[in-house]
Amino acid sequence: MLGFDSIGSATLIAYDGDPVLTTDAWINEDAYFGSWGHDYAIPAEQMDAIRRARFHWFSHGHPDHLNIESLPLLTAGQFLLSDHHGGRIKRDLEGLGHKVRILKDREWVQLSQRIKVQAIANVNQDSILLIDVGGTLIVNTNDSPDFGASFHVRRIARDYKNVYYFALHGWGGADMLNLFDPEGRKLTDIAERRRPIAPRAQRSAMMYGAHYVVPFSGFHAYQREDSAWANALIPELGDYQTSARASGPRMLPSFVRVNAENNEIREIKPPRNPLRIRPPEDFGDSWSDPLTAEDAGKIDAYFKAREHLADKFGFIEVKFGGKSHTVDLNPALRHRGIGFEAPRNSFMTCLEYEIFDDLLISNYMKTTLHGVGGLYPDFSPYVAKYGDNGAAKTRAELRSYFLHYFLRDPVVSILKKVSTGSEDIVRTLLPADSGLFRTAKNFYYQLGSRRP
Repeated sequence: MLGFDSIGSATLIAYDGDPVLTTDAWINEDAYFGSWGHDYAIPAEQMDAIRRARFHWFSHGHPDHLNIESLPLLTAGQFLLSDHHGGRIKRDLEGLGHKVRILKDREWVQLSQRIKVQAIANVNQDSILLIDVGGTLIVNTNDSPDFGASFHVRRIARDYKNVYYFALHGWGGADMLNLFDPEGRKLTDIAERRRPIAPRAQRSAMMYGAHYVVPFSGFHAYQREDSAWANALIPELGDYQTSARASGPRMLPSFVRVNAENNEIREIKPPRNPLRIRPPEDFGDSWSDPLTAEDAGKIDAYFKAREHLADKFGFIEVKFGGKSHTVDLNPALRHRGIGFEAPRNSFMTCLEYEIFDDLLISNYMKTTLHGVGGLYPDFSPYVAKYGDNGAAKTRAELRSYFLHYFLRDPVVSILKKVSTGSEDIVRTLLPADSGLFRTAKNFYYQLGSRRP
């Protein structure tokens, strides 16, 4: 067969006769310290294809995309990575003995006679993969924000009759939403978040020039007692079709097989896994384990090394087992801070291995906001994306980091920042009164006026 399947949480399998490529093959049971499990089983046919594929691409380092326990089952193929600044994932995988190939940014790479790919890395240490399967284009954005890639992809998509868009659109169940105010009131309004998905997904697909939308990258269930509350943020399969516009890109089922030779689309109907809610102790966590003096020193070192935090927050408070420690960042901002309460084991593991996003996305850690509106834009990206994964912690390292991604495509970088009203990073690199900034800004507004 020449075509592709979508299965699992964020796995796409591309075939050219035999299975050639998989994306983000999380195929074991658990992720995020046991908080996540597969909502739907991977059928035997697709599981066999995943294990036999010649290449495995990983978009980023989250364990529902690059899952360490799954890797020994994938050694028949070569691992492909996007060209991320700092190269952390490549070093880590090679340290485990795996064969790794970096895909040069925005260049087509032939994987078989009729399948080629193009990777687009971004400042979030995430990436998008374009897959040409015999003249059909797949735009796999997994759960990555745009960061301007849609401008580039849309130009490519114009040359294709059939363009499929694979992307996460849901109710926030794949993000950190276990948020509270200082009085202990939960800040996440589940009812408000459960708004129609299809119209948003269709609008995004139009930005990428796509004709079909495949729901993707969010088919997990929360299986720990302390995170099960977040199952209310996981849509049912039918929810992805609600309020779909007949005039927009066509919303497809979540699990499909597409024949690229005749564009035949067939739904795959995997069985749903039974949900078993388990105590955190099953995964090595106990909420009663107390914070120690040694922990306090490590917590101080971790957060103080990320210098941007002191510009935006006065303190970080961490609490385990009824004992707390406060990291003093900036006395002038003592009214602004974030509190974290979590089991000691997983919290300290995330600090040791610099994978703090795993703790945020697990959704069992309780996060209290003091005088701040949320973890974005000044905490999560700077700690987990730029700091942990990109090794950009000091102000000087951050300037170099942002410049690196800006220079990959300066005009598109400006266009995207202007389009979202977030010009702050661009202005640190390019003065607002410069000719290039003004030209790009004017071009964006002209382009925007012609959008559908």
